[in-house]
Amino acid sequence: MKLINLLCFALLFVSQLTTAATANDAKQQLLTDIKSAQSTLNKSQERITKQQTALAQKIFDKQQALKKEREQAAINRRLADEDTLSLTQLQTRLDTWQQQQQYRLNLLNRFTRQYAKAAQSNNDQQTLLNNVFSVIKQQTAALYPQFKQQNIVLKNGELTPATTLQVGPVAWFSVTQPQLMGLLATTDPTQAPPKVALVQSTSGETPFDEALSQLSKNSEKATVSLTFDPSLTRLAASQAQQEGTVEHLEKGGLWAIPIILFACFALLIALFKAYQLFGLSKIKSVSALTLQNTFNAPEQHNFSGMQATLFKLSIDNHKGQIRDDQLFNQLMHDKHKLDNYIGAIAITASVAPLLGLLGTVSGMIETFKMMTLFGSGDPEVVSGGIAQALITTELGLVVAIPALVLNALLSRKAKAYYSQLEAFALQLSQLEVKDV
Repeated sequence: MKLINLLCFALLFVSQLTTAATANDAKQQLLTDIKSAQSTLNKSQERITKQQTALAQKIFDKQQALKKEREQAAINRRLADEDTLSLTQLQTRLDTWQQQQQYRLNLLNRFTRQYAKAAQSNNDQQTLLNNVFSVIKQQTAALYPQFKQQNIVLKNGELTPATTLQVGPVAWFSVTQPQLMGLLATTDPTQAPPKVALVQSTSGETPFDEALSQLSKNSEKATVSLTFDPSLTRLAASQAQQEGTVEHLEKGGLWAIPIILFACFALLIALFKAYQLFGLSKIKSVSALTLQNTFNAPEQHNFSGMQATLFKLSIDNHKGQIRDDQLFNQLMHDKHKLDNYIGAIAITASVAPLLGLLGTVSGMIETFKMMTLFGSGDPEVVSGGIAQALITTELGLVVAIPALVLNALLSRKAKAYYSQLEAFALQLSQLEVKDV
């Protein structure tokens, strides 16, 4: 029995040893397979990477070729379109190019006239560009302080030598006799002589010329009070553009004349009617009993003006119907006299804005003509023309608004006075007449 057990135990031990050896062999085989698969995978990835690079290069080449083909197709399409264009279309395209060229020349001419002070227009584009480059160089040189002696024009028009200091776009001047200093109206070095824009008396112990000399030598003892223009030379331009009333009206053109005539006409009518209405005698309010007593003793009445006329008519006509008719006729006559000529002021208030609008339309037509010649890129042409065109509208409103107010005031005064006359006439029509 013991022998059998020993044999079983031996067999079990041998079986376990066999199983362990088989497992180790399987593990080694599995590791070998994994290494082999990993090596195969790395080789496949390297091959795929090489293929991707080659495909990407091929795709890029194809894209570049496609781009060139598209550009060539566009060129061929444009050539085909140009071959099929009619003579009218070619002329239209040529006109468009000529208009663009003329617009560029207009811009260059405007720049040249404004900054290079050219007297006449020039159609040579290269010459205009040279002028532009010259102006740019001059503006660049103006960025540095420059002391020089030159003649300037004073406010009274006198030409006198002066010491000038220019810093960028701002320039100051100093005159010894009379001792003056201030700002120049222009900083353009090509314009001679410049004009005085603002005069400021010198102050301090050091004369201005000596101070400028010290400043030019970088002296720390120089003390000078200078007036600075923060608008960068626009102050002189604004002063030059200041205009009087007559000059402002002259810019309104032909249509400003009838507006002014209507204004004078309405003013004369208003003054006449104001003198007439405010010069009328005051209507006296009386009670019915007082009026009856005065009617019975007419020599005691103290009425005047239109009121006295109505009272006299009631005295002269004792019969009721005849008296009422006479009073009514006199009231109509007085109403016509009170309202006469007031309608002319209302007509002026209505016509003046229409004349102003007509002048504005005419000015806008001229502005659009200028825009056709010089283009819409020039703000001075557009804004200047619109400003002049709107002067007539401004003038029409200036005339119409006071005329409307005067018409309302005078009409109200006439209606109030007529209402009082009408009430007095109604009292007279109700009086009792004594039998004679």
